[in-house]
Amino acid sequence: MKKILTVILSVCMLMTLAACGSSGTGNSSQVTTGSNEGNNSSSTGTATVADSATTADAANSTNSTSENKTLVVYFSATGNTKNVAQHIKSGLSADIYEIVAAQPYTSDDLNYNNDKSRSTVEMNDKNARPAISGSVSNWSQYDTIYIGYPIWWGEAPRILDTFVETYDFAGKTVIPFCTSASSGLGSSASTLEKLAGTGSWMSGKRFSGSESQDDVMNWVNSL
Repeated sequence: MKKILTVILSVCMLMTLAACGSSGTGNSSQVTTGSNEGNNSSSTGTATVADSATTADAANSTNSTSENKTLVVYFSATGNTKNVAQHIKSGLSADIYEIVAAQPYTSDDLNYNNDKSRSTVEMNDKNARPAISGSVSNWSQYDTIYIGYPIWWGEAPRILDTFVETYDFAGKTVIPFCTSASSGLGSSASTLEKLAGTGSWMSGKRFSGSESQDDVMNWVNSL
């Protein structure tokens, strides 16, 4: 009887050990697989979250890029207005656009002493609208526009009339500036504002063509 009980107990112990061994192996395998899958899943999840965050950051970056952007627009026949425009561009890290006439102005065109020169004829005709070569890309993304020009006969060149009548200034802050040897801004900015019909136009300023960046930026920063 004792032998039988001993055998039975031995068999039970062996079965118990076998079951434990099998269970331990299964748990070990499951943990490993689970860990790998968990890591993969976690890794994938992390990547997804990271991608989403990156996408969100990119979206925010795009929004911040497209919002509150400044564009410096200028027309310069002799380079004086370009000089001031470049100062503003550099100081504000703004975008810049040069108004270029489809038919470039020659020195003869700019002969103010010739009543038949192109510039004289245009300025004597309030309906003159010289054509512009090219256009502003993504105009809608800008909310602040600096617009510069030389003073011709106390006014902005007619090509500025072409420009302001071409674009919609609604919702934009417009800051005019001009260059001249002595003449001030006069009514040039208010005339452009009337022609544009939209936009919030601020008081402008007159500069000399040789103005320093510090002087230009002192004005810009005071706005």
